Amino acid sequence: MLFRLLDANRNRALEALRVLEDLARFGPAADALAAECKSLRHRLSEALAPLDAGRFIAARDVAGDAGCGRSGARKSARDGIAELAEANGARLSESLRAMEEALKLSDTAAAAARSIERIRYDGYAVVQAIVLSLGTGRARQWRLCLLLTRGSCRRPWREVLEASLRTGCEAVQVREKSIDDRELVVHVRDVVECAQSHGAAVIVNDRADVAIAAGADGVHLGAADLSIADARRLAGRSILIGATAHSVDEARAAVCAGADMIGIGPMFPSGTKPGLTAAGPSLLRDVFTGLGDAASIPHLAIGGIGPEEARLVAAAGARGVAVSGAICGAESPGDATARILEALDHRATTRDAVGSGR
Repeated sequence: MLFRLLDANRNRALEALRVLEDLARFGPAADALAAECKSLRHRLSEALAPLDAGRFIAARDVAGDAGCGRSGARKSARDGIAELAEANGARLSESLRAMEEALKLSDTAAAAARSIERIRYDGYAVVQAIVLSLGTGRARQWRLCLLLTRGSCRRPWREVLEASLRTGCEAVQVREKSIDDRELVVHVRDVVECAQSHGAAVIVNDRADVAIAAGADGVHLGAADLSIADARRLAGRSILIGATAHSVDEARAAVCAGADMIGIGPMFPSGTKPGLTAAGPSLLRDVFTGLGDAASIPHLAIGGIGPEEARLVAAAGARGVAVSGAICGAESPGDATARILEALDHRATTRDAVGSGR
C-alpha cells in the first residue's frame, strides 16, 4: 500500500509540475519561473532516489485503482489559464503532502519526508508567482479608451461620455484626482451604469479600492500607485489591472508582474502629463520588440493623441489608443471620437492593402 500511494502521488506531482512549467515557459516571466518548476521536479526525484525505484513500478496497479478514470465533481473545463495554474498548484501541494505523510510511516524515510516538505513550501511560492504573472486572462484589446476628467470637458461630462460611447468608444478610464472618496465612488458608479448600457468597460485611475467598491472593470496604476502585486492581493482576479510603461523595462516589468494591459507613452506632448518627455511612436516599436512573445498583451498608446497622432501610432503597430483632450475638450465629442476611430481604421486598411499587394 505504501509504495502504491507514493507512486500515484509522485506521478501526480510530476504531472502538475510539468503543466506549471509549460505555463511558465510560455508565459511572461518565462525564464525564471520555468527554471523554478524544473528545479522542483529534479528535487522531488532526488528526494525519492534513496527508496527502491523498482518497487514504485512494481506496486503500480492501474486496473485496480478505484480512483482511476473517476472525475467526480471536478471541473472538466477551466475558466482561464490562471485557473489552470491554480488547479495544478493545488494538485501539486496535495500530492506532496500525501507523500510526506506516507513517508513518515517509515523509520528510514524521515530525510525524504523533510525534503518533500521543503519542496511543498517552495511550490506554494512558485505557484503564486505563476498565477500572479498570468493576470486575469479576461482583458481584451480596445481600439479607443476615453480618459474622462470632468474638469476637462467643454460640454457636460455625461454628454461627453454618452456621445463618445454611442460613436464606438469601448472603454472609459475615470481620472479624478481632486474629489473625495465618497464622491468618487458615486461618480464611478454613474459612469459604470452609463458604460454598461453600451457594452463598454470602466477603469478607475490609481484607485483599486474605488474600482472594487464601485463595480468597475479594473484599475490603472501609475509608478507612484500601489504595485501590481499589492493590487492583486487586494482584488484577486475580480478586476483587470493595467499599468503605465514609459520604457521597455517598465513594460516588461509590468507584464511579468501580471498586468492585464499596459498604457505606453507618452507618445506626444500632453496637457495631463506636462512633466514627462514625449517618447514618440518609436517607443511602441521598442516595447513590442522588447516584449517578444508577450507583445500580444492588450495595450493603449497614450499621450497627446488626436486623429493625426492616432494614424501615426497605428502605423507604429498600436492596436488601441487612450484619448483625453481631443474628445473631452471638443465641442462635438461624438464627432471627435468618430475622427479618431476613422484614423485608426484608415491606417489599418492602408496597412492591409499594402500587405496584400493591392
